[in-house]
Amino acid sequence: MMNFEKLATNVKDKLYRFALRITGDVAEAEDVVQEVFIKVWNKRDDMQEVNNPEAYCMTLTRNLSLDKIKSKHRQTAEIGEALQLTDSESTPYTTLEKNDALTQIRKWMQELPEKQRLTMHLRDIEGMAYDEIAESLDISMAQVKVNLHRARQFIREKMLATERFGIA
Repeated sequence: MMNFEKLATNVKDKLYRFALRITGDVAEAEDVVQEVFIKVWNKRDDMQEVNNPEAYCMTLTRNLSLDKIKSKHRQTAEIGEALQLTDSESTPYTTLEKNDALTQIRKWMQELPEKQRLTMHLRDIEGMAYDEIAESLDISMAQVKVNLHRARQFIREKMLATERFGIA
């Protein structure tokens, strides 16, 4: 039998950020995470057959989040201030500079196609392994690598253009 409390404690924040990235709405993201945990709780006896419970939860989160978007015909929105950078050794100026860069990167990420955006979010923000991303998004390992490469290349080009010309 799976340790539900341990799983929930370990993945709740990651699931919330992922749902928030997809839905763009705090309340909907919270609802999605709650629905995921209800589904996992109801299947707790069968969860021992699941090889990677975290990836399973991420897949559920993705599917439920996309269902919410489809049902309301909504576009994804920004996470906002939830992930602002703070560093105890930074000066206020460098902290502001880092947060501005992060905000700009988030805006550029919204321009990416959905699969690239989700792949980049799962890898670079959530720190998931390629195989977990493939399982969560139901795509091949090769597609994960292609999506991630294209997403990073797009962001890199935007950053270089901004650096070169000083405009976003």
